[in-house]
Amino acid sequence: MTNSSRTRNKSSLRSDGRFYDDEPTGELPVTGVTISGADQAADLVDQIPAVDPDTLLPHWTEQPTGAVPLVVAREIADDDPWANIPAPAWREGEADWVAHEEQFDASVLAERDPVEDARSWQMPPARDRYVVEELDPETFARPEPVVAPLVRHTADAPRDPLAGRAVRQAQTSTVGRATATGIGLALALFGVFYLGSTITAIVVLLVLGTASAEVFEGFRASGYHPASGLGIAGVVSLGTYSYLYGNFSGYAATSVMMIILGFIWYALSPQKLDVMEGLGSTVFVFIWVGGLGSFALLLLSSHTFAGRHGIAFLWGTVMLTMANDTGALFTGRWFGKRPLNPTLSPNKTVGGLIGGSAITLLVGYFLLPQMSPWTARHGLELAMIIALVVPMGDLFESMVKRSLGVKDMGKLLPGHGGLIDRVDGLLFALPAVFYFTHFAHLS
Repeated sequence: MTNSSRTRNKSSLRSDGRFYDDEPTGELPVTGVTISGADQAADLVDQIPAVDPDTLLPHWTEQPTGAVPLVVAREIADDDPWANIPAPAWREGEADWVAHEEQFDASVLAERDPVEDARSWQMPPARDRYVVEELDPETFARPEPVVAPLVRHTADAPRDPLAGRAVRQAQTSTVGRATATGIGLALALFGVFYLGSTITAIVVLLVLGTASAEVFEGFRASGYHPASGLGIAGVVSLGTYSYLYGNFSGYAATSVMMIILGFIWYALSPQKLDVMEGLGSTVFVFIWVGGLGSFALLLLSSHTFAGRHGIAFLWGTVMLTMANDTGALFTGRWFGKRPLNPTLSPNKTVGGLIGGSAITLLVGYFLLPQMSPWTARHGLELAMIIALVVPMGDLFESMVKRSLGVKDMGKLLPGHGGLIDRVDGLLFALPAVFYFTHFAHLS
């Protein structure tokens, strides 16, 4: 061995007397690095629980055993309570769901014996925990509901809502008296129309105001409390506005004022009144008499028709209405046997309706063309409209009077009743004539 090799070997000498290039012996050194805490850890080895070799999973480097997990192979666990639950299945299409929908039995999840200290989700339903005692329906019968009747008047409300309301006696009218009154009215109206539009408009306003006052009196006699003064003022105001301006803007303005002033009227009333009943009857009369009657003022207005055509249209309407009422009166007495509407008006008959319509058509075709700008064709067309709407107006007033329990609304006209009893059909005819003259281009 040379000196150089000795020097090299001496430089590679380790502290244990061996060289680094020596072959490993496999023995652990007796002395070396000291691990802190090794003594305390060694004392705890006996306290570590033993691992069950049956449940210990094989090392990942070992070969697979081919065993199937229990969650998949339920059929091998006969004593397992979860054995009836089918194995997990992959479902994609509808057929997969149909094939397995009846395999699961939810009854296996229920406990037959409730556990006192069970959790809330483990408790059986309340109907299984408690016994509900069934009561005898005859012993504990449900009491009949008692509904307090709506008392509108001071007197006891009768069973029939229309019974007992008639506070006025019907007038004893004869055909002769009614005929004489009708002829007098026709002559008076002819003179009024002859005097011009302004006088005619004033008379129409007086008629509408009087008619609305009669209706308000009928409501008061039946126990209602309408604002009569406010209603009459609204009717006259609407008619005046319609005559002066010849448009429908007065309807909106007057209706708004009726609602606002009606509220103030009943708010300042010293008596405790039914506001809905009183204000409802007030607005009802305002629309019925004032709203429909104001079309007569629209026909008379110079802003609607030029010259005296408005008077001709209104006079033609009055003529046809009177012809319809007169024809229905006489033909109904002679040939009328079947009531037109026995509930509303048993005195009006089908024969009277046919006879009144026939007289109206004759007057419209032969007499109405004698006034310009009426023609025979337009007179006949208007007569057919009048024959349809005038009976509706009569039945409408009959319905109102039957609801109020009165025979006639007034006594102003002998043999006829009040003014409203004579203009009830005319109120329905006025809007029809107004629109007919515009659609037929008579203006």
